[in-house]
Amino acid sequence: MALFDLPLDRLRTFAPEREEPAGFDDFWRMTLEEARRHDLDPVLTPQDTALDLFEVSEIRFSGFGGHRIGGWFIAPRERRGPVPCVVRYLGYSVGRGFPHQWLAHPAGGLATLVMDTRGQGGGSGAPGFTADPVGGTQPEVAGFLTRGLAAPESYYYRRVYTDAVRAVEAAAALPAVDPGRIAVSGGSQGGGVGLAVAGLLPSALRAVVLDVPSLALFRRATEISNAGSRSEIAEYLRTHRGLIEEVFGVLSYFDGVNFAARATVPAWFSAALMDQVCPPSTIFAAYNHYAGEKHMRVWPYNGHEGGGGEQEAANLALLKRLL
Repeated sequence: MALFDLPLDRLRTFAPEREEPAGFDDFWRMTLEEARRHDLDPVLTPQDTALDLFEVSEIRFSGFGGHRIGGWFIAPRERRGPVPCVVRYLGYSVGRGFPHQWLAHPAGGLATLVMDTRGQGGGSGAPGFTADPVGGTQPEVAGFLTRGLAAPESYYYRRVYTDAVRAVEAAAALPAVDPGRIAVSGGSQGGGVGLAVAGLLPSALRAVVLDVPSLALFRRATEISNAGSRSEIAEYLRTHRGLIEEVFGVLSYFDGVNFAARATVPAWFSAALMDQVCPPSTIFAAYNHYAGEKHMRVWPYNGHEGGGGEQEAANLALLKRLL
């Protein structure tokens, strides 16, 4: 790996003009209103595990379209009343996996709700169990970034972002959770989803932790790197040559830069300067447009792994202090 994007001094001020559709706020208001017509109905099914210090349950709740979304809810067994909760969003192609993979926050005294990303985790070492029952509306490149890309209403990430909002609402409804002390956290795709939730639900959150977040500045990501999930968009446009502006017009409804401009909850970002999957300029664009209190940690010689375990340890300490 080598440095390939803007130098750090330019990244710190890189705030390109946002490509925002006029109907952005109405689109998301109507999307969430429609989702909330379905009973949230969070259901916990206790799991028999060898994790004696933790209460482990499978959770199901209603997401976009009333579709039942799965995940894990894990809390310390010994607790005095409701506890803070961290809602976790997953990286690209990863499923909810196994409960023992998500013990860091519960070991620190925090509950965690791990949301399965619909349709993902089919071929992963961390398998998923939540299907996406909505079919495509046009030819697609393998993966998820071009699924339903013909219109904002049918695009895959409309469903995912809505599921993610409902996951926070499901966490707040659980008796074990203090609804005033909820944070969201995620890396890569999970960071991008968390950024969207920060813009859609700012008053419901105490903090957001966004490590090397994806799903921001789609156009630039396809122009400066052919790595990662957004290369699916470039591959689609390689053969659908006349649809460039239409495609980026749809994607503008899902661009983290536009959610950042609406987010006011305190946020902690990280970026890695050699990351070709989530180029640092796309992360700094979201960070520099972020409307609330914000902090950035930079990893100069790292790629998409970012700060790895060191960053995870810092995040846990941060969330314990904030929540």
